[in-house]
This record gives sequence, structure tokens and C-alpha cells, in this order.
Amino acid sequence: MSEPIRVVGAVFHDGERFLACRKKPGKPLEGHWEFPGGKIEPGETPEQALAREIHEELGLKAEVGPKVTTTTYRYEFATIELTTFYCTLVDGDLRLTDHDATKWVTPTEADNLTWAPADIPAVKALSSSHS
Repeated sequence: MSEPIRVVGAVFHDGERFLACRKKPGKPLEGHWEFPGGKIEPGETPEQALAREIHEELGLKAEVGPKVTTTTYRYEFATIELTTFYCTLVDGDLRLTDHDATKWVTPTEADNLTWAPADIPAVKALSSSHS
């Protein structure tokens, strides 16, 4: 079995709600909701990778905070090891490259979305920490 692909995801949280992003058509997992982020490149820390990916995918500058959780999930196309971090928006105007929609959701609203499987444990962790 090949090594998992290490990826990072950003949990932007405003106290009650967190930011969900929907993968646009033509992308793997299209139509699924996820935390924005991407692959860790060689030589990067997870935090550096996440700050770079948020800038590339959303045009935002983010401060990466504490870890939420790490999950490994085997998809048909690859095994993904996803580490999510709380993030604070520093600056920038939201623009979408990998996604076709974003929305701020409460944990209850998040339960009604179709999440990418690797993101579900982080969603559950957020729900349990605010219930």
C-alpha cells in the first residue's frame, strides 16, 4: 500500500459557525463539502502548507492556529491523511479556484451537508465541542 498523501485543512470559526467549501464540478469529490486546504509540499510544515494553500485557493491570508484533528481515509484515487487546524482570517478578498460555493454553517447545519469522508471526523469534533 502506498504512503498516504498528507493534506491540511483550514477550520475558519467565528464562535458559532465555521466555513465550508464545496468542490466544483470536474474536481475529485465534486459537490462534496470540505475544509479548504491542500497537499503538504516537500520541506513545508503543515502550518506553512495550509497558509500557502489558503492563499492559493481562496486568496486569503490566514493565521494557522491549534490542530483540530488528523484523519486517514482511503479513497478510490488515493489514501489521504488530513490534518485540520483552526485558522484566523488575517486579510484578503475571498475568491474561489477549487470550489463553487462557500457558506458559514453551524454544527447542526453542517450535519445536513454531504462532506468529503476525510473531513467528517473534524466536523464531528467541531460539533461535539460546541454542543
